[in-house]
Amino acid sequence: MATTRAALTDSDIRMLVKGATPDERALAAHKLCRSIDRGALSDEDRQVAHEILRVMAADAAELVRRAMAVTLKNSTALPPDVANRLARDVESVSLPIISFSPVFTDTDLAEIVRVGGSVRQKAVAKRPKLSSRITTLLVEQGDEDVVATACANDNARFSEVALQKVLDRFAKSESVLQAVAYRTALPLSVSERLIDMVGEQLRDHILASHALSAERTMELILGAKERATIDLVDQAGRAADPKAFVAHLSKVGRLSPSLLLRALAHGHMTFFEWAVAELAGIPHHRTWLMIHDAGPLGLKAICERAGLPPRLYSAFRAGVDAFHGLEFDGGAHDRERFQENMIQRFLTSSHTVSREDSEYLMERMDRSSGRRRSDRARDQGAA
Repeated sequence: MATTRAALTDSDIRMLVKGATPDERALAAHKLCRSIDRGALSDEDRQVAHEILRVMAADAAELVRRAMAVTLKNSTALPPDVANRLARDVESVSLPIISFSPVFTDTDLAEIVRVGGSVRQKAVAKRPKLSSRITTLLVEQGDEDVVATACANDNARFSEVALQKVLDRFAKSESVLQAVAYRTALPLSVSERLIDMVGEQLRDHILASHALSAERTMELILGAKERATIDLVDQAGRAADPKAFVAHLSKVGRLSPSLLLRALAHGHMTFFEWAVAELAGIPHHRTWLMIHDAGPLGLKAICERAGLPPRLYSAFRAGVDAFHGLEFDGGAHDRERFQENMIQRFLTSSHTVSREDSEYLMERMDRSSGRRRSDRARDQGAA
């Protein structure tokens, strides 16, 4: 064993086997493991090294076995049979190996999940890489903490069926649902089901980060008034394809003049542009030029082409002008203050707006102001 002996003396090996104290044997174990991990061993030397590792794995002192586990937890030099023996050891020895060792096969990990208990299952769930086979087993056999840990691991692969099983088993668990919601990618069917199971904050995150079909988006607002639709546009506008969204609204007959008016009053100009383009049957880039035309004719012409009521033209004109006259200032609650100012200008301009629309806009403005007052009060109380 020339290569290994160059870094480790016969005295070190004797100390490993016959050291007077666990501390001395642990120090020798650490030195040997580092030598094996870093050395370029021949096949013969590797066999000898593996036999020495098996001796260490059988040492009566936990300190020695732990020194071995910690030193070789990321090493490919650890024999699989030794790794599996350490995985069945006490937790201080087993957990570093289970959490990181690259020598485990899926069959090995499946056995650990099956017989290892929740602490070892959680160690498996944290591994740098997990196949869908193992995550499926964790979902089927793990407790809430184990499954939340696995779902929070973006290096763990999940099948769509396994994620649906997660939602079946832990429909009432905030920690599990949050871990699923914050995964980098979710199947469409999972995100669409999940959105009905979580609170407002997680729902906002799902809408902003994960794909939802236009049909599922509409399901969220069926049976509600158009004010619910524009509330959804506040959220979906950050993530959904506006072209596809307005196309579906048009298909189901909900792309109404009132909806466009309310959206524009809240400063949702992108939504307004795509909605007018959809109704007019004109490409977005041409619609954009006509809406934002500094002259008096562009907006009027596109509104007529879109079939919007002539009585609302002055309201749309006021909304576009108000939008051009305001800008975000980068401060706290920037969007809320922008929308509040937009609505104020809109309502005080000379145009025709229905009483229902006016009441809706004032209600939303009051709600926005109330939220900002509450936030300020909370911030002052925290200070």
